[in-house]
Amino acid sequence: MSTDHYTLSSGEIHREPLSAGTRAPEFTLPTTPDQTVSLSDFHGQPVVLAFYPADWSPTCGDQLSLYNQLLPEFQAHGAQLLGVSVDGVWCHRAFEEDRNIHFPLLADFEPKGAIAKAYGVYRDDVGTSERALFVIDAGGIIQWSYVSPVGINPGADGILRELEALSTTVELEEGR
Repeated sequence: MSTDHYTLSSGEIHREPLSAGTRAPEFTLPTTPDQTVSLSDFHGQPVVLAFYPADWSPTCGDQLSLYNQLLPEFQAHGAQLLGVSVDGVWCHRAFEEDRNIHFPLLADFEPKGAIAKAYGVYRDDVGTSERALFVIDAGGIIQWSYVSPVGINPGADGILRELEALSTTVELEEGR
């Protein structure tokens, strides 16, 4: 596989991160040595996928600590936050404990980067994912995606803006 494209399970070649309107690829990844999390576990609620390069990098630590502080805001919109990197479960566990993280960190470890590749955000040249964000609606459709430069914390404004838009859409559909 060349470094400028990704092959999805459907055989489709994808060169960019998956965009709004695309069905989010299903996955099951370990979160502990004996537990897994699947995207389908959260069917019926929004999901925020935060791909990040590595647990112990300073920018990743800042980004995930910010999201941890903002968890009540994500939860107010009924959204589940999931962190995803190519680090293994033991690395995630140590990082979660050190940073007091209260949302699942998923190990896209074996085969390395398979889920990052499915979402179009794997960096073959260094073997990590991009710093990428996806907001997926309750029906499993990507509503927003963003790739930040690896060394820059993307913050949470885009995520919160999209979750607010999703909440407003749901309220309008329910006639509130």
